[in-house]
Amino acid sequence: MISKTQRLLSLSTAMLLATSAIAVAEPSEELVAAAKKEGTLTTIALPHNWCGYGDVIAGFKAKYGIEVNELNPDAGSGDEIEAIKANKGNTGPQAPDVIDVGLSFGPSAKAEGLIQPYKVSTWDSIPDSAKDAEGYWYGDYYGVLSFVVNTDIVKDAPKDWADLKKSDYANAVALAGDPRASNQAVQAVYAAGLSAGETDAAKAGEAGLGFFAEVNKAGNFVPVIGKSASLAQGSTPIIIAWDYNGLAWRDSLNGNPPVEVVVPASGVVAGVYVQAISAFAPHPNAAKLWMEYLYSDEGQLGWLKGYCHPIRFNDLAKNGKVPQEMLDKLPPAAAYEKAVFPTLEEQEAGKTAITTKWDSVVGANVQ
Repeated sequence: MISKTQRLLSLSTAMLLATSAIAVAEPSEELVAAAKKEGTLTTIALPHNWCGYGDVIAGFKAKYGIEVNELNPDAGSGDEIEAIKANKGNTGPQAPDVIDVGLSFGPSAKAEGLIQPYKVSTWDSIPDSAKDAEGYWYGDYYGVLSFVVNTDIVKDAPKDWADLKKSDYANAVALAGDPRASNQAVQAVYAAGLSAGETDAAKAGEAGLGFFAEVNKAGNFVPVIGKSASLAQGSTPIIIAWDYNGLAWRDSLNGNPPVEVVVPASGVVAGVYVQAISAFAPHPNAAKLWMEYLYSDEGQLGWLKGYCHPIRFNDLAKNGKVPQEMLDKLPPAAAYEKAVFPTLEEQEAGKTAITTKWDSVVGANVQ
């Protein structure tokens, strides 16, 4: 199975802003007591260096005194689903209580009866486009496609997709994957198409291909999979990648070279993960309390500290809940207000156009 770092999938329509300040409710005393009586929460596929999960888990344990049994931190979404299936009648330590999976696994797990509904107290501040109406699954955090720029080489960073065609960026622009196979790269091409004004998913895919054909014809496209090393070396000084990847690269390079992460002015495409509680959770109350913690301001900011934008980010930013020192490490909050979450159907329509026609339209063999 693919790991968490390989499987950020895209989600539903335009993200809706919460229209009013939401008072963050504490979980009920009854739920806290019931969870503490269970005493343990079993998680799966939560590496500590992913989205700040190390601190998030520590915060939950410190706040409620509940032990966290962590299964297979490097598992992928498919592994999580299989762990639920394999432990339906097992109340022991190998049965996960909760899962954190790519979007497509939320609806399919619901259809298979593998997860149970629960609406957290901050439910209303989760955008409707990022949750199951009945509460079986809901978005937890997301990234957006961004321009990750080596500013030692590129003195004037691009601000929007159209800028990438400028002669200033000759032999500079790369994708963080092969668009014939990589979801991250496919979504980048799709985002370029949206920026061109297309709203139909298939047409946006076609428009994105046309855009990259122009970038390639201009001599700006580098047919190399962009990574932190190639960014630092200067062989791919502009990489189109998920913002959390770019921000992590920036920190790891520590100014050598300096890196800027730019969210484009248009065509802001987001990919999201979703949370759910196993229908067979041995510790159902601890699972619900975990969800309450994750969707509280504290839990949401824990993810943001790890550079994954929490699903309630726009609500938190609008209500002044994000510490300034945290905002200073991120692209401007306003840039995320335009984020759109393609549905699975839209994603598939765009993907089909992009993966099958990249060679004929763009003609760049990305390796």
